[in-house]
Amino acid sequence: MLLFRWIILLLLLAAVVSFMFYAGTGQVRFRRFGLTVLKWTLIAAFGFFAVLILERVG
Repeated sequence: MLLFRWIILLLLLAAVVSFMFYAGTGQVRFRRFGLTVLKWTLIAAFGFFAVLILERVG
């Protein structure tokens, strides 16, 4: 569980760095990469926490 939290944190950090590169350079590829990483990170995080909630209920 701790490993998964660190992975999510590092992926969110990668998205932030990508958005900073986009703000600095104006290249759309950095924004597109940041949004893709952010989207899949949030999907994985919601899935992870849904499993934790279902474990507590069941």
